[in-house]
Amino acid sequence: MFDSWRGFSEEKLSDEWHQKLTELGRIARGHILKMTTLAASGHPGGSISSIEIYLMLYFMSRVDPKQPHRDDRDRILISHGHTSPGAYTALAAAGFFPIEPLLHGFRQAGSPYEGHVERSVPGIEWDTGNLGQGLSAGIGKALYSKLSGQNFHTFVFMSDGEQQKGQVSEGRRFVAKFKLPRLTVIIDRNRLQISGDTEDIMPQDIAAEWRSNRWEVMEIDGHDLGQIYDALRKGYNSSGKPLVIIAKTIMGQGISFMENEECYHGAALKPDQLSAALKELNLDDSDMAELKQKRQNGPPPDFPLPPSMFPEVNPGETITYPVDKKLDNRSAFGNALLSVGEANLGETKLAMAVFDCDLSVSVKTKVFGESFPDNFFQCGVSEHNTAAMAGSLSAEKALSVWADFAVFAVDECYNQARLSDINHANMKMFCTHTGINVGEDGKTHQCIDYFALLNSTFGWKVFTPADPNHTDRIVRYVLTHPGNHAVMMGRAVNPIITDESGQPFFGDNYDYEYGRMDKIRTGENLVLVAAGNMLGIAFKSCLQLESENINISLFNISDWSDLHPDDIKTISSYPRVIVLEDHNVKTGLGTAIASAIFDIGLTPNLTKIGVSDYASSGKTDELYKLLGLDAESVATTVRTLLKADGIAAS
Repeated sequence: MFDSWRGFSEEKLSDEWHQKLTELGRIARGHILKMTTLAASGHPGGSISSIEIYLMLYFMSRVDPKQPHRDDRDRILISHGHTSPGAYTALAAAGFFPIEPLLHGFRQAGSPYEGHVERSVPGIEWDTGNLGQGLSAGIGKALYSKLSGQNFHTFVFMSDGEQQKGQVSEGRRFVAKFKLPRLTVIIDRNRLQISGDTEDIMPQDIAAEWRSNRWEVMEIDGHDLGQIYDALRKGYNSSGKPLVIIAKTIMGQGISFMENEECYHGAALKPDQLSAALKELNLDDSDMAELKQKRQNGPPPDFPLPPSMFPEVNPGETITYPVDKKLDNRSAFGNALLSVGEANLGETKLAMAVFDCDLSVSVKTKVFGESFPDNFFQCGVSEHNTAAMAGSLSAEKALSVWADFAVFAVDECYNQARLSDINHANMKMFCTHTGINVGEDGKTHQCIDYFALLNSTFGWKVFTPADPNHTDRIVRYVLTHPGNHAVMMGRAVNPIITDESGQPFFGDNYDYEYGRMDKIRTGENLVLVAAGNMLGIAFKSCLQLESENINISLFNISDWSDLHPDDIKTISSYPRVIVLEDHNVKTGLGTAIASAIFDIGLTPNLTKIGVSDYASSGKTDELYKLLGLDAESVATTVRTLLKADGIAAS
C-alpha cells in the first residue's frame, strides 16, 4: 500500500508512480480474470478497460483505507456498477481490504463482494448497477460538499452505453445550472455494450451532448497514465465549468483475444482461456486450485454497514390550528418545513436541502425557497435525477427533503426509491395530491398505489396525516428521525379533527408516537379505521351515526408500515372492523391490517372500503360519492352491517 490522501498534489505523475501503477494494472488484470472465472460470471471486459482509471482514482484522491468513512474524504461514485471486479481490485491494491477473500468470494452467496458495487464494501460510496444512476448520486455528494463547507471533491465514473439514459441529461443540466464545484465525470469510452458497438445500438455524439449542457469536455487515452493523471488533476483543481473526461479505452485491453470483443462485456473466461490470458500478462494460474477450494469452504465475512450519518435536527415549535381553520395538509407541511428551517439554518448551519420539480406553489415549498434560497434547489421537470440525487445526499450528514406530486415521486421514480432503501439512506419525501383526493386532475394523476409500492421495500415508512395539526406533528417527527420516510397528503382542505370536548384532537396536548393508532371516538359493536384523507370523512360518518344513536369506535392510523400488535388486538376485539382508505383496496391499509390480524391468529369480520377502480376527473366529493367513499356511503355500510348482525340503534 502507498501513502493515501494525495489529492492530485503533484503537478505531474512521477516516473516512480507511473511504474508502480503500470505494474499494478498488469496484476489487477489477472485478478479480474481470476475472480470472474472462479465465479463463472461477471464483467471482465469493462473492468479491464477501466482499471487504469480506477487505480488512479483510489491512489491519487483524498481517500483513507484506514478511515474509509471519514467525512472529509473525496467521494468516488461508480455508475457502471457491473465493473465491480475493477473497482474491488483497485480498492484492494490501495489497502482497503485483502485481495484473497475478494478473489475466491466474488459473486458468492453470502459474500460482500457482489456482482455490482455495494456500499458495504469499504471505499464504495453508493450501490449502483441500474445504469444512469451514478451521476445523480454523485451530484448528491457534491451538494453535501458545498452545503457542509468541506469542499471535498466528487468523481463520477461512468460507462459510455449509459449515456443513452435520459436521467444523465437531467443530471448534466442540474450541475450546470447550480455551477456545482468540485465535481468531475469520467466516461469509459470503450464503444461496446452488451449488444455490440454503441454507435450501432444507439448513435449519439457524447461530447456534443455534454457541451450543450455547458460542460467542458476533454478526450484522452484511457490507458495512458500520464493523460489520466493530468485530466483528473485539472478537474480536481478547476473552478470553472464542470469537466467531463471522455477516456477512450479498449475493452479487454492487454489480452489479445479479448480486445474489442463485446462478448466479454458480461462473460467470464473458461479455465483454458484464463491460462492463455494470464500467460500474456506474464502471470500464472498456480493459485487457482487453492482459491477454488477456499470458495468451496464458504463466503468471506461481510463488512459492517457504513455508520448512519443522520444529523441532529431541531424540530422547532409546533403549530396548532384552531377548529375553524380551513387549510389543506400540504399547506401545514409547508409551514412546518419553514419552521424547521428557521430553527436549523441560523448559527447551527445544518446541511439541509429542499428539492422541487416545478411544483413549489402546489407542494408548498415556495416560502421555504424564498426564505432560504441557498438551501432550495429548483430542479425543473426532472424527477428521476432529483429522486436519486436527494437520496444520495440523505446518506450523508445532511437533511434531504423532496416534495412532489405522489404520482411522480412514487409511481414514476420507484426504482430510485428502491435504491435509497438498498443504500440505507435517510430521504424525506413529502408527496401531495395523493389518491382520488386529487379530483379534477384525473386518473393519470391519482396516485392510489403509493403504499403498495413503498411497502414492497424493506425500509421505507409511509405516513398519512389526518388534518393540518396532525401534519405538523408528523412533519417534525420525520425531519428529525433517520430513515427513508414518505409523508402522503391530498390536495383538498381537511377539517380539523376534534376531541369529545370540541378541541383539536391533534392539538397542544397531543403527543405523536410513531406506529400507534389514535382512538378518536369510543363506541360498541363495530370499529371504523381510517387514515389520512379519509379520517375527515370517517369522522363525519361517525357524527351522523351518533345523531341516530349508533355509536361506533373510530381509530386513526397514520403509520401504515408498522402496525403495532397491541393496536391490532384492540381493533380485533370488536366483532366487526371496517377499514376506509383512499388507496387501491387490493393492496392498501385494509390488506395490511388483514395480514396483521391473521398473523396474531384473530378472526374478526373485516370489511375493506377503498378505491376499486380508476376514477375520472371531477370534484373530490363527487368522486368519493361515485366510488362509495363519501360519508353517507360509509354510514350506510355501517348500518347494513349492524343490521346483518341483528344490532339496531340504541
